[in-house]
Amino acid sequence: MRPCWRTVSWTIFALAVLHVSAAAADNVVEIPILSMIPANDRGAFLAMVLNWDKKPSPNPVELQSGNQRVRIMGTGLGALHAALRYAVDHTPAIPHTGTITMYHASYAPTSSDGPSAGAAMAVGFLAVFRGDRIIRGVAVTGTIEPDGRIGPVGGIPDKVRAAKREGYRLVLVPAGQIRTTRWNLTELALELNITITEVETIDHAYELMTGRRLSFNDGAQKDVKISGAPRRSPCSVHTRPMTRQCRS
Repeated sequence: MRPCWRTVSWTIFALAVLHVSAAAADNVVEIPILSMIPANDRGAFLAMVLNWDKKPSPNPVELQSGNQRVRIMGTGLGALHAALRYAVDHTPAIPHTGTITMYHASYAPTSSDGPSAGAAMAVGFLAVFRGDRIIRGVAVTGTIEPDGRIGPVGGIPDKVRAAKREGYRLVLVPAGQIRTTRWNLTELALELNITITEVETIDHAYELMTGRRLSFNDGAQKDVKISGAPRRSPCSVHTRPMTRQCRS
């Protein structure tokens, strides 16, 4: 019998919270990760729990997966580093020390378009630094570009199906990808009764996923060590009534 990922998601989150219960000051967020499976069109839903202990050391902040420190190897982890880099640069007033631990994460490129969890991870790192909560029912797919834009990815229809199975009501996709030569998400949104919205930047995705706007004083660079009322979207597909709204 196929496992219920909503139950798994809550279990992962509960285990992470129990693991850090002695450190009440820790910031903990759960971020949904959507991926595609080459063998079918159902897609996959994974829950990533991030815990930041906010300790004064190590300095700069380090990232680890469970009890294993993460090393940058391959495209997927390169995007993971880019996501953390973006979050650090866009929260300059926050002291970036201590350790961020990822629980039960699966992070790898999922299509020829690149590591499509990059945008989700950037939102997750920003939220854990700022202490914001990720709104349940909203997920994003897309790469992260150096300037903070969300880049195109493959397999979006599969990822939307995976999100719908888990009860998600809104999926954020890269700008220009609601309708392509490979798919028409307008039709899929109507079929699944789900809202699909295009987003251009990490900052915009963050607003839609947390209900909060990013604010920072400057974009000053900081070292990162990795070892071992939201704005209107450029284009949205709504299902009640079925409309497609695009910004000129």
